[in-house]
Amino acid sequence: MKPQDITAGKSSLWIFGYGSLVWKPDFKFKRSEVGYIQGYKRRFWHGDNFHRGNDQLATTWGVAFEVTGHQVEESLRYLNLRETVCGGYSTKLVDFFADGQPPVQALLYIATSDNPLYLGPASPEEIGTQIAVCRGKTGHNLEYLLRLAEFMRCSCPHVEDSHLFSIEAAALTVVSHLLAVQ
Repeated sequence: MKPQDITAGKSSLWIFGYGSLVWKPDFKFKRSEVGYIQGYKRRFWHGDNFHRGNDQLATTWGVAFEVTGHQVEESLRYLNLRETVCGGYSTKLVDFFADGQPPVQALLYIATSDNPLYLGPASPEEIGTQIAVCRGKTGHNLEYLLRLAEFMRCSCPHVEDSHLFSIEAAALTVVSHLLAVQ
């Protein structure tokens, strides 16, 4: 499904971010809300060296951004380049839940396993090591990981994202070893 097909005839759109969009949306928006979607898990299985799963019982926390008017077209143009052309993502409309509010439909960009950059499951230590030593054109992968973990701790302190936090711990262990040998 193309994002433009979703927005036909709409004057506003919610876009859900669960990775770098939570701390660096890079597009203008009317407002944002912290909340979650159901049926998806955040996983570090996509080996995208330019930037940085589906489970019916899973919940993924992040931020939804409402874009209106000309922001809809501008944000989709930016995200299509960032996520679908360069990063190997598909799109889907999902229910987004924010505390105390009825759910709204939000556009979700989903990393796909058929992308050549898809690495698949690995241990937190393997993923953490790769993140600790790699960087892409948009920055160091460690920054992405640490900012995402900080967002979760500050904005969703009641949520335990064991996958994220175990990779963070593994990456920080690698960094401390690298610093010790210098």
